[in-house]
Amino acid sequence: EQGCSDRCSNPSDSNIRKKEHEKMEKYQGLKEEIEKCGSDVCMTFLPCYCIFVCTDLLPASGGEKVTKEFLHELLNILLGYICKSSRRSGKVLDFHHPHQLKEGLEGFSLQLTDKPETLEQILVDCRDTLKYGVNTGHPRFFNQLSSGLDLIGLAGEWLTSTANSNMFTYEVSPVFILMEEVLLKKMQGIVGWSDDEGDGIFCPGGTISNLYSILVARYYFYPEVKTRGMRALPQLAIFTSEHSHYSVKKSAAVLGMGSENVLMVKCDESGKMIPVELESSIVAAEERGLVPFYVNATAGTTVYGAFDPFNDIADICHGHNLWMHVDAAWGGGLLMSDRHRMKLQGIERAWSVTWNPHKMMGVPLQCSVILIKKRGLLQDCNELGAEYLFQRDKPYDVSYDTGDKSIQCGRHVDVFKFWLMWKAKGSEGFGSQVNKCLENAEYLYDQLQRRTGFELVFKNKPEHSNVCFWYIPPTMRGLPPGPDRDTRLHQVAPRIKHRMMEQGSVLIGYQPLGDKVNFFRCVFSNPATQQEDVDFLLDEITRLGNDL
Repeated sequence: EQGCSDRCSNPSDSNIRKKEHEKMEKYQGLKEEIEKCGSDVCMTFLPCYCIFVCTDLLPASGGEKVTKEFLHELLNILLGYICKSSRRSGKVLDFHHPHQLKEGLEGFSLQLTDKPETLEQILVDCRDTLKYGVNTGHPRFFNQLSSGLDLIGLAGEWLTSTANSNMFTYEVSPVFILMEEVLLKKMQGIVGWSDDEGDGIFCPGGTISNLYSILVARYYFYPEVKTRGMRALPQLAIFTSEHSHYSVKKSAAVLGMGSENVLMVKCDESGKMIPVELESSIVAAEERGLVPFYVNATAGTTVYGAFDPFNDIADICHGHNLWMHVDAAWGGGLLMSDRHRMKLQGIERAWSVTWNPHKMMGVPLQCSVILIKKRGLLQDCNELGAEYLFQRDKPYDVSYDTGDKSIQCGRHVDVFKFWLMWKAKGSEGFGSQVNKCLENAEYLYDQLQRRTGFELVFKNKPEHSNVCFWYIPPTMRGLPPGPDRDTRLHQVAPRIKHRMMEQGSVLIGYQPLGDKVNFFRCVFSNPATQQEDVDFLLDEITRLGNDL
């Protein structure tokens, strides 16, 4: 009953905190006595959070009770958010402009203080951080390739943070290191590599995984680059499709080869690399004095969701002795589906593969893998043998000290949540999840052809869960094709998105591509999304854009 009737003016006073500890012990004892008697009395035990600060939590002496109650309150906040995230009546986001958040809203301030804030304020900050963020687990969040909220994966992330370990040596992460080995072998087998092939490592995102592929490919052809640098190399050329992810160019810039030496290969109308164009680009580069060494093929392009013809590309790479990489960051999840894995036919011929389980497979961010076909190459490329970490005379098999495969030293544990999800779902569960997402895409594709005012960017049935389309407002439906119509249509998607963000009911992305003006791109990776959410999306776009 006493609780906290008066806010303490000096929460850092140790005497006040000591008295509060005594009060807590008294009430906890009373609570236990009531429970022993089997009484129907309902008693809630609430510590005075306006007095306590973080130094009252464990490992502080006597801090166990404060810690338990603080974490219980935090868990209540998280559970409330999790339950709310799946309710269609709730908002996807409560949008505020940057200046509004920076100025502070209803007790939520981004500013940092010299004195410690109370635990009460810390809980308020946790609640408000979720309130003003974007609910990516909402069934009507279609904005990004990563969406949804998998509760087993969430449990894995909580345990990972509790363990607070590092992935560089077996001595500090014995279980996680072995889990990584198990997962890498499993994924290599699914790609189609034999048991005596394959290596890999978990990376902080697909961009870094793609960077590893170029780094290792360069070392494979020119191992002297590791010690002598770029002066030991000719002017190298990289080839990738014009629809590929920008990380290929970024990696070339980071690795000192220059973005201008990334040559973009033409695609067909559905976004697939044209093999004949790749062949001619390689020949043209050689005639200019460049040295081709690497080709990036894409399994599931970012915008169209297209799959390049891997066997044709592999034949060309074999003929020219080039490293073939497949960026399957988005499309790799389809390998889990018996119904859709044939879309990646030929991926087993790649020398390296990027695969992001945090996309189509729904693993909480971040979870990305680089797979290298030739075993030992990743270690040779990056190993420096720091003696304070990678001693050779340890009392166990030091081949499990995998940290020297990485360009990082400290490396976050991304494996456990993925491993736990695989245990919970099995390979079949992931396959069913992928199938459902692609079924939603097919449903949207069918609806767009039936509804007035919508136009597909390309007519072919989507290969992946990407569906690209324009909304044409009534005032524009009689306009003939041409610059005037394109200029007006280019403004439609951004204006609808603006209204969408203000209302917070649904969220979808848009972009231009090549000569095509702004269009919507809907992607499905959240298993919570149903056909009713697809209908709502189209209804909402019509409602928000009808008067444009």
